[in-house]
Amino acid sequence: MVQLELEDPYVVIYKQIHAVVDQEGKQVELMERSRCYGGSAWARYHYSRGPLVLSSRNLGEWFRYMISPGSADLDLVSSKRSAGIESVQVQGQEVEVTYAGLGGGGVGATLSRAKADDVLRYNVTECGGGRVARGTIVLPRRDRVIIGVDDTDSKTLGATWSLIHNIASKVDRPEARYISHSLVQLFPVPTKTQNCVSTVVEFACLPGKAEGMLSDFKALLRKYTVSEQTGMAVFRDFDPSELLPFGQRCKMERVQYEDALEAAGNAGVQIFLNGQGLIGAVAALPFCARPDESIVPGIQ
Repeated sequence: MVQLELEDPYVVIYKQIHAVVDQEGKQVELMERSRCYGGSAWARYHYSRGPLVLSSRNLGEWFRYMISPGSADLDLVSSKRSAGIESVQVQGQEVEVTYAGLGGGGVGATLSRAKADDVLRYNVTECGGGRVARGTIVLPRRDRVIIGVDDTDSKTLGATWSLIHNIASKVDRPEARYISHSLVQLFPVPTKTQNCVSTVVEFACLPGKAEGMLSDFKALLRKYTVSEQTGMAVFRDFDPSELLPFGQRCKMERVQYEDALEAAGNAGVQIFLNGQGLIGAVAALPFCARPDESIVPGIQ
């Protein structure tokens, strides 16, 4: 009979943890990629009650916290408020995150996060039992890079959403992590191939390190698209919501190519491929990381 052993029976290590920061360093989105949904759901419940967390949500295995940097007294109470984010500090090109917790929450606050991929270094206390445990992890500061794509298929071949997911997975790398994917239902124009759906993907990139990923992404898109009208648009900032009126309009009515160029120019969007699909590509950008909302048609 084979003797089974657990390497570390009380630690479930997160796959990845990232900190995306706005240009002024006043907003941080902490992204934790979980190996255990139940454990991360427990953490989200407790962490969301802390004073630094403005909002939280989960998308698949990613648990995401919008945070106002600073420090706070968590006043931990067993079973009611057992763990939380005690401090988030933006220090130049690094972000320090301090977690605290009681019992099992202390284990999650320390070793479970300290050993995740892309953590630069960490400092943890003893954990477990009735004591309060703390763990500080240091993460590289990252920028949000959003890529919208439309019109890669034909009447008989391909689907944009699957091609873009496969490309994003292929170009994923430590300096440019693939985070999210959304399908965006657009107004069914006569020139559509089938369902009139564009796609948007999100990356968390080290400052100045997105270019290689974007170059590889574009090269693969050029190689595998079966359309001559492919559009690829890139938004490189923390919040794409200024493009939401244009995106909503593209759900409600047919939009002209010139309108997409104007919207892109006003929002600082970079155009990588300028086929007719650019309309849907730009329209997809504000629906980044909103996959349940983005699939809803603008007209019923």
